[in-house]
Amino acid sequence: MKTHRILELYSGIGGMHCAWNESSLPGEIVTAVDINTVANEVYKYNFPDTHLINRNIQSLTGTEIKSYNVNTILMSPPCQPFTRNGKYLDDNDPRTNSFLYIIDILHELDNIEYILMENVKGFECSTVRNLFIEKLEETNFIYQEFLLCPSTIGIPNSRLRYYCIARRTKAPWNFNRKSEIIHILPKDFEKPYKLEDILETNVPEKFLVNDKLLRRGNVFDICHKGSSRSCCFTKAYSHYVEGTGSIYTDESQQKVDSCFKAANRHESGSEAFVQCLKELKLRFFTPKEVLSLMAFPKYYLFPDNITTKQCYRLLGNSVNVKVITELLKILYD
Repeated sequence: MKTHRILELYSGIGGMHCAWNESSLPGEIVTAVDINTVANEVYKYNFPDTHLINRNIQSLTGTEIKSYNVNTILMSPPCQPFTRNGKYLDDNDPRTNSFLYIIDILHELDNIEYILMENVKGFECSTVRNLFIEKLEETNFIYQEFLLCPSTIGIPNSRLRYYCIARRTKAPWNFNRKSEIIHILPKDFEKPYKLEDILETNVPEKFLVNDKLLRRGNVFDICHKGSSRSCCFTKAYSHYVEGTGSIYTDESQQKVDSCFKAANRHESGSEAFVQCLKELKLRFFTPKEVLSLMAFPKYYLFPDNITTKQCYRLLGNSVNVKVITELLKILYD
């Protein structure tokens, strides 16, 4: 079996690296590249033996990439240009420049046989996506696009993302290319497990939702130990509460309903409203718990000097390891 050599672009905290390790495929991450110094510190802490470059990706020449003797690129380019918060600026957003650069030099990289790219839902409708696909076709790659959520492969978390896998090899690809975007992987997975399987014990009080945020309690997405679901965690988790990730309570759903019923007898956001919700001891999921919900392996750790806020920001920009792992197996099949 061929041993693969991988270049990990936009490497972040190493979600792609974890996925490669979990896949048990033969090969190694030869070089990783990211401009975020905090993310690089976390990456180096977990993968000290990997050659990690702290540089703008546009500074990499085609000649330099070829000198690494790699045959695979794994990448998760900036997603903000394709999101509501990023105002859907698409190719007009300067944060796309580095990915557009990679697209532009792809014809030079005749050593690359495999590509896996991840981005947010919405990328599939973008001009940048069209440019990427056109370049893949021009350079004789066969590709398949996906929109996948971890909840469909046994992970109790919603994180719908765009993925594209592409290859150009002499060997036939057993995975049949289809014209439409695939939403379900061709494999049976167990139903999502319950959150109690990943919960930490004796969680410090600093993770409790403060009174200021409790005033907006009606927009919380609340989970308990029996839940088999959670919302997507974003980099604003714990700073904002709406649409940034789920909140946890040890109490039952019946207790949650009872407390909210009592709270809603009062003016929303009032002191009395807050006092009713404080009975639930609502808290944020810890970084370790979020790592589990994003399928990072148990050996993965944040260095002690990385703050909780930094952990959430880095996780919000990362990938679901399990989804990438399954796609890698298809890519190399």
